[in-house]
Amino acid sequence: MQAITVSGRGDAYSLSLAPSTIPSPGPDEILIRVTAAGVNRPDILQCRGVYPPPPGVTDVPGLEAAGTIIALGRDVQDLTLGDPVTALLPGGGYAEYCVAAASLTFKIPPGQTCQEAAGLPEALFTVWANVFEAGGLQPGETLLIQGGSSGIGTVAILMGRLFGARVLATAGSDEKCQACIELGAEAINYRTDNFKARVLDITNGAGIDVILDLVGGPYLADHLSLLAPGGRLAIIAVLGGYKAEINLLPILSKHLVITGSTLRPRSLAEKSRLAAAICQHVWPWVESGQLRPIIDSQFPLAQALSAHQRMLSGKHIGKIILSVESAK
Repeated sequence: MQAITVSGRGDAYSLSLAPSTIPSPGPDEILIRVTAAGVNRPDILQCRGVYPPPPGVTDVPGLEAAGTIIALGRDVQDLTLGDPVTALLPGGGYAEYCVAAASLTFKIPPGQTCQEAAGLPEALFTVWANVFEAGGLQPGETLLIQGGSSGIGTVAILMGRLFGARVLATAGSDEKCQACIELGAEAINYRTDNFKARVLDITNGAGIDVILDLVGGPYLADHLSLLAPGGRLAIIAVLGGYKAEINLLPILSKHLVITGSTLRPRSLAEKSRLAAAICQHVWPWVESGQLRPIIDSQFPLAQALSAHQRMLSGKHIGKIILSVESAK
């Protein structure tokens, strides 16, 4: 098969197609002929050499992919050869074939393309784990998403609205804010608006119940100030920096909860538990067509580096997808 290989490290890394061996599924795994793969920021971090794959995982980037099952491990149940599926991967999605754990695999419903399905797993797992489990979002509460036009942010808006929450989202341009509004959020342009004042104005001073934070350090003090009593802050990225000086008193006086997490290093057992919850609570929205990812752009697999550059430009709205069939 053809798969993406990484040369160099740091900001000067390069990506190219090279021959590779088709992987073999283990007893509880499936082999997927990949049609499309999602692009995620951890892929870029891996290529830069600062986010290595877990021990025993392929060096080929790619944390989510969709395609057709062409081989089954001996213990796999409820999946069959020829099923169109999408899956969360520990790595290996930037290739013509990849192996996935059966427990982290979802059947693609009729009417949804592999390109759309490939953009779902990483976002669904991240949002469910952080907004709904760690964040404990309840219907009628207010959710703030920092980075609402990102791949994860757009899915978070949809999930929050479908769950019955009021959703606010920040973005860095009027175009991105409009995209958030069209998904059902109340948008704040953090480049032109006073972010803190706008949140207090929108909520009539009540504040926010749950914040999904992709920015980190620069906003930490504001987040603690803006959280309502009993509020929860879920940090999933530190794009703006990982250091901050804060006043601890709001945490004590308002009984706030601060959590942080990453997805890739979690055990298969923990990811499988999350997958079961997503299958029960979220996948019905996918099957009904209510939850579809926003696709920003598609690139042939051979142009994976251009896809990374698109993400690094910060101009994208929604998911960036690699079309893997073009490598054949």
